[in-house]
Amino acid sequence: MPITKSAQKALRQNIKRRKFNIKKKKGLKTAVKNYKKASLVSKEEALKLLPKVYKALDKAAKTNIIKKNKASRLKSRLAKLITSK
Repeated sequence: MPITKSAQKALRQNIKRRKFNIKKKKGLKTAVKNYKKASLVSKEEALKLLPKVYKALDKAAKTNIIKKNKASRLKSRLAKLITSK
């Protein structure tokens, strides 16, 4: 356990941020998963979900939950899912 007051506060901040980051990452993963399932069912459904997934990826990259290149790579691969069918 931290001893100094500043270390105690840093620990509290770290716990709070970790919860937020885990929540964001989980939301991102579910959005991608729902999109992949929708792309298997119908193209129209997937096209409706694509902007939401893009938004989630961009926000995650902006807040450093995932890296910028990973976000763009995922966006490219997800868009390719629709065009291949």
